[in-house]
Order: sequence, then C-alpha cells, then structure tokens
Amino acid sequence: MVKILMHGCNGRMGQVITGLVKEDENATITAGVDVYDGIKNDYPVFSKLQDVNVDFDVIIDFSTASVIDGLLDYCEAVKKPVVLCTTGLSEEQIKKAKKVSETVAVLRSANMSIGVNVIMKLLREAVAKLAPEGFDVEIVEKHHNQKLDAPSGTAIALADVMNDEMGGCYEYIYDRSQVRKKRDKKELGISAVRGGNIVGEHDVIFAGTDEVITISHSAHSKAIFAKGSIAAAKYIFDKKPGMYDMSDVMA
Repeated sequence: MVKILMHGCNGRMGQVITGLVKEDENATITAGVDVYDGIKNDYPVFSKLQDVNVDFDVIIDFSTASVIDGLLDYCEAVKKPVVLCTTGLSEEQIKKAKKVSETVAVLRSANMSIGVNVIMKLLREAVAKLAPEGFDVEIVEKHHNQKLDAPSGTAIALADVMNDEMGGCYEYIYDRSQVRKKRDKKELGISAVRGGNIVGEHDVIFAGTDEVITISHSAHSKAIFAKGSIAAAKYIFDKKPGMYDMSDVMA
C-alpha cells in the first residue's frame, strides 16, 4: 500500500485525486497539506508541510508555482519522492527540481494524462516518417476561458517531442499576422483557442499534398490527470534519486 501526502489537497485536482484514491486498493492518502481548511477529508490536513506528523511514502503536488520552492526544499530535507504536477514553473524552479532529484526521486511531466503520453510516443514515429516526405506540422490546442497561459504546456511538450526527434530543426511560430510570406518548411505552428469550459483538446496536424493526418487528444474531465498522477506516485515511491517523467511510468 503506497501512502500518499496530498499537497494541495483541497484544490480542485486534490479533491479529484482524493476521490479516486478511495477506490484504489494499492494506495491511500495519509495526510494532506492546504492553506484552505474549509473541506472535510478522511485524513488530517495541515496548513504547512513542516507540521506534517503522519508517515507517508510519496508526495503528489497539485498546488501553485509560488509554493514549489518550499516543497522542493522539504522533499530534500525529509528525503521523500515527489510527483510534481503543478504547471507554470519558472526556469529557475525547473532547474531546482533537477538539482533536488540528485537527492530524491522527482517525477515531472508536462501532462499527467496517460493518453497524452501515448500520443507523444506516436508523434516521434509520425514526424520521423512524414516530415521527410514534405508534410507540414501544426498544433492547435483548445482550453477553457479561464486558462491564463497560451499556448498550453502540453502543446509545447508535443512540439518539443517532434523537434527533438528531428534534431531541433523546427522554429515554433505562434503568430503569422505580422508577416506576409509563404510558410517555411521548418516552421511548426502552434495556435491557441480559449472558450467556454473546454477541459483540453490538442490536435497535431500533418498536412501533405492531397492528404492530411490529424492525431488528436480530448480531455473530457480532469480525472485523467488525477489517474496519471496516482499511477506516477505508485511508480516512483520506491525509486532511487533521479529525474523521471510519465514515459518512465509507461515503459
């Protein structure tokens, strides 16, 4: 039984994870951490990490970027692995996570969905075969009207996977409104749509002569990200120090 400390337990994702773990025979949440205490849980909730006095094996984090430095310091101090699910981290915080991974296991992925990570594998094979045949590559992502960042971290991650496979040859293009010229073959366009309550949709378009191939992923609820984070926690709780991602979980 994997014992989880839920960091950000009273947030939307924290509550989704709490519900799913109740039905998981191989995991349990032994404590939570959140500054908001207006929700009753089946486990004790602490306002600060330093106050936690309950045993646990691994931390799942769905919080805010502003508290990640303190979380990483805590993980390093108590020698506990962490699944970092919070998005919008700065370059400095990403570097710090890599540094902390020298001491404890850290799992961070741009998207915790198992389906998205399968698509990343598919994209490597697709771009390797289609790009040399002259196919243009474009990404269109769609999210709800409350999302602050654009393009999404997942869209960038999908682009990075393909760019890495092709030796870094692509230039990411986010806006074509200021330039009047034909599309360069080394462009990789990334477009963002914001509206309604779209949870998350990503279309990767390979446009060739007389044929178009689209690889798509649609998230219908946040539960897919919660399921991925739980799988990640069960994978990493007993791993040696190092930097991991969802591709390791699915290997």
